[in-house]
Parts: sequence; structure tokens; C-alpha cells
Amino acid sequence: MTATPTLLAWSGGKDCLLALQRLLADPKWRVVGLLTTVNRNYSRVAMHGIHRDILLAQTAAIGLPLIEVLLDWPGSNDAYEEAHAKGLVEARMRWPGIRHCAFGDLFLQDVRDYRVRQLGRDNWRAVFPLWGEDTAALSRRFVSEGHRAMLCCVDTQQLDAAYCGREYNTALLDELPPGADACGERGEFHTLAFGGPLFAEPLKLRRGESVLRDGRFQFTDFLLDDAPPGSTRLDVRG
Repeated sequence: MTATPTLLAWSGGKDCLLALQRLLADPKWRVVGLLTTVNRNYSRVAMHGIHRDILLAQTAAIGLPLIEVLLDWPGSNDAYEEAHAKGLVEARMRWPGIRHCAFGDLFLQDVRDYRVRQLGRDNWRAVFPLWGEDTAALSRRFVSEGHRAMLCCVDTQQLDAAYCGREYNTALLDELPPGADACGERGEFHTLAFGGPLFAEPLKLRRGESVLRDGRFQFTDFLLDDAPPGSTRLDVRG
């Protein structure tokens, strides 16, 4: 059986890492590259606020090429979709015949439907290797298999800000309040993956400052350990 080439939408967090692991283990698929939306103004991964240099370190450690979808801030959803479509064109130029893009989504049907529609307009198909999995079990598997991640963003309307900056491990999972999804699928938190079985070596990170944005979202900055202190400021818009 010939493996079907696919991109993987890469946020830098744990769910896309697990999606990558699942795809790599399935002979049906061949992951050829990662696709990431980057805030052009602040050189950070959109939503998660991860520094671009950390993103590049992740992809180097994982060993996959990266296509960056660059967005201006502030920007509209139409601008996002136009930039995303350009990213798909670039992917087709690099890997002729590719028509699939995978996502780490777990159970939000409206998000899945949007991705299917968005890709369908460009004659692409969406793939969801983790769809419908029990998130409590999935979170424990992530930890038990040795994957490593930090919480880089917390929605303080759903979870206490003190969780931001902590490692995503058994202790944290044990402390999550009732009703909080263990994988943060409802937006309770976002993560930064930095090590584990898919990394050639773990990223060396140091914790930076924490800030509250829009009166709601707590972000904790992480820097590569070889970055000079004071070289960046935490601004994660977009």
C-alpha cells in the first residue's frame, strides 16, 4: 500500500504532537511537513503565543519541514483564510499531488466542520487522527509515554491563572477542577511541547514573564535557554 502524503497543522502543542505520533504509526499516511500560522508582527505562533525560534527548534528536533502561514495583527478571518490558502499552494508546489491536511482536534464538531469546509474550497481533505478519543485517557497516555509540555496560555474564565507556566504532568492532571477537559479541548489552556519520544532531543527552555491579555487570557512566556536575557518582550496578540 502506498502511503498518502499529508501535512499536519502544527500549533506547537501537545495535541498536534499526539496527532503526529498517530500518523507516523499508521502506514496509510506519510507526514511530509508541518503547517503553522504565525503572527508576522510579533513572530509568534497564533493563539499559543510561542516564539518563532522555539517553533523552528521544535520542527528541527522532530525532523520535519515547516510551512509558515504569516498573518498580520490585527487581521480578519478572511485574511486568515487567504493566507492559509497560499500556504496550501506552497505545499502543493513542494509536494505535488498532496491533498490532505491533518489536525489534532478531539471532539468539537463546529471546529471540525469549519476545517472540512475551509480545505474543501481548495480541493483538500481534512484528517482527524485523534477524533473521538477519550481525552482523560489521552492525557494520561501523553504523560506516561514520556511526552513533555508546558502550559503557555490559560483562559482564566475556565481555569485559575496559576496553572499557566506549569508542566503538563500527572500532578497537574490530578489537580484540574471538575468540568475542565484534561486536554483543554474547550480552550481551557494551550501547551508548548518541548520533549519526548518524537524529539531528537528536548528543547532547553527557561520561563519568562507572565501577563494577562484582554482581561482574560494568562500567557507565560518561554525562551530558548541560549537566548540572551531581556532579548524579548511577551506580546502574544493574534
